[in-house]
Amino acid sequence: MRFSAATTAGRFLPQRWALRMGPLLGRIDAMLFTADERGEASRMSVIAFSVRIVSAVIAFVSQVLMARWMGSFEYGIFVLVWVTMVIVGNLACLGFHTSVIRYIPEYRERGLMDELRGIVLASRLFVLIASTLIAGLGALGVWLAAPWIESYYVIPFILGVICLPMIAMSDLLSGLARANSWALFALSPTYLVRPVLILLFMALMLFAGYAPDARTAIFASIAATYVTTLGQLVGVTQRMERQIPAGPMKVHFAQWFIVSLPIFLVESFFFLLTNADVLMVGAYMDPNDVAIYFATVKTLALVHFVYFAVKAGVAQRYAQFTHGDPQRLAAFARETVSWTFWPSLLMALLVLALGEPMLVLFGPEFTSGYPLLFLLVFGVVARAAVGPCESLLTMSGNQNICAAVYAMTLAFNIALNVLLIPMFGLWGAAMATAFAMIFEAGALSFTVWRKLGIAMLIFVPAKGAA
Repeated sequence: MRFSAATTAGRFLPQRWALRMGPLLGRIDAMLFTADERGEASRMSVIAFSVRIVSAVIAFVSQVLMARWMGSFEYGIFVLVWVTMVIVGNLACLGFHTSVIRYIPEYRERGLMDELRGIVLASRLFVLIASTLIAGLGALGVWLAAPWIESYYVIPFILGVICLPMIAMSDLLSGLARANSWALFALSPTYLVRPVLILLFMALMLFAGYAPDARTAIFASIAATYVTTLGQLVGVTQRMERQIPAGPMKVHFAQWFIVSLPIFLVESFFFLLTNADVLMVGAYMDPNDVAIYFATVKTLALVHFVYFAVKAGVAQRYAQFTHGDPQRLAAFARETVSWTFWPSLLMALLVLALGEPMLVLFGPEFTSGYPLLFLLVFGVVARAAVGPCESLLTMSGNQNICAAVYAMTLAFNIALNVLLIPMFGLWGAAMATAFAMIFEAGALSFTVWRKLGIAMLIFVPAKGAA
């Protein structure tokens, strides 16, 4: 016997209320229990959103504690190093963590098991080797550039690169899990397990007598990253072995690399665009300002997570529908815009209402970032208003034009940061970020319409842009 929200409401609520709530509850039932691709994508998005909500709470609590333990200066150093490592670790996958989401459903649909086995193995080996080389070059680069870097950044950055291979491998494993619609395996290691372990290891090191500084926090992050990724590797490998029968494999590495390269550019521009403001603040201002700005951005995590949750749930369905009925793809893509926008708008209002008491938890000096939220939220809502356009372009074979859009947006963002931060400080960084995100949303929506004929914009009717 299966639970039904609509049936339960009919039994326990007054008839008038049950009738009014019927359509909404019917949609909930369809989302939870429908066995088709739409239902599966909905469930994965809901799971992803739930994981990211819990993750936001965990991340917020852990960052508050880290800021309290270390103080704003050391916390600012740690933030800049950790954000840089997460960006570079993701980029060290060179696009394979996203291209596997495109190829695995395709190979499974076409019964190409040899190619399926090949891409699973080859992607892991390639990412591990590439990320290790990048880590070595990064450490060498920091050491050579030490005379031109603030002294308090040198050792933390050299220690930070130790995390790079495991951050990259974790991102690839998440891509393999997303390609198979394993939402918990895709998201929980990075967004739940790793931040909890960082906090736990940091607390243990402080209890053992280590100094409450950025170096200690980075050591805790290294340990947490390795433990999390190795556990994720065992779990994903076991599930993949049950799904894919043993047999010969075919490796089309050149083809995969050619497709992954523009995806790598898209991901590079997107990650840099998402974090450019923190990096630019670190380049122009001291660690105290980095800490305040990062804490302010962190309060917007609940709004951002709606977008990322929908993106995580629908990317593999975009790839599948691209090879089928164009009308089906268009209808599904339009629906994902609503999935993204309305929850994001609700979360944005909630964050604006609670932002100041959330920031004061970091320390009294952090409340100076609260007014920035009212400017930053415009960019976040603008991005949500067009849905996961870049996933639709990437999964439909339009990754090159998507990369070009992100390149323009990143250049626009950096130019604004260079111009505005020296003039307006943190307000300049917030203005640059908001304007760049609005530009990104408009450019991506226009590109989807020109390339696919789909109106990805919340208040435009389905045929309004045709």
